[in-house]
Amino acid sequence: MTDKQNRIQALISSIVNYLKAHRGCLSGVDITLDKLAGMNLSDERLIDIPSQSTRHDEVLSNAIAGIVAPELVDIAICLKAAKDDLVWREDNAQFYQQGADLGKGYTKCNLHTLLIGSDACGHYHPDFSLGIFMLGPRTLYRDHNHEAPELYVNLSDKSGWRFGTRDWKDYPAGSLIWNPSGATHATRVYEQPFISVFVWLENVSSLCKLVLCDDWEEIEHELARLGS
Repeated sequence: MTDKQNRIQALISSIVNYLKAHRGCLSGVDITLDKLAGMNLSDERLIDIPSQSTRHDEVLSNAIAGIVAPELVDIAICLKAAKDDLVWREDNAQFYQQGADLGKGYTKCNLHTLLIGSDACGHYHPDFSLGIFMLGPRTLYRDHNHEAPELYVNLSDKSGWRFGTRDWKDYPAGSLIWNPSGATHATRVYEQPFISVFVWLENVSSLCKLVLCDDWEEIEHELARLGS
């Protein structure tokens, strides 16, 4: 393997090891691990494709530097080492139902890279995705749902979440978020960028659907004031 492939494989292994340490904590973790166990993630199956940088490199570097929880040190080290080896892409309207308004904050700064998936820079899989997701500071990821069951491993220090209600709860670094198929959820990002591991377990080609809430403008205004 090349040095680049070694770094990507090490990043994948660090994530899998974190999930293994939390088997039994959430059904989504167990389902994810069971699916991963059925895959051939051997070194010889690694894809070797050109890396792709991003216009949000400074925000991304800050997000990675903000991964400081002791239990996440291995992921942080591996992600920092592999950052420039990965293929970074931005979400856009093509992933959402027609006419979706994602909000200025989200469209201004979002990123993801796939480590396992249909167009991954690590291992190919037609209907499973594992990667890294980032949002810029002071961003509302508006309420939405999708057919794909979804698992998050929060890497950043603090992020806000709500699940089909108007009530928000902050989750710390290392916390696990499980969104079953069709479950509505939203995320808000404070002064520091948000970064996480994400997994879509199946139905990865399904479109996201925004679930209209009348408080989006108010929340986005409050978040914008954090930077003033």
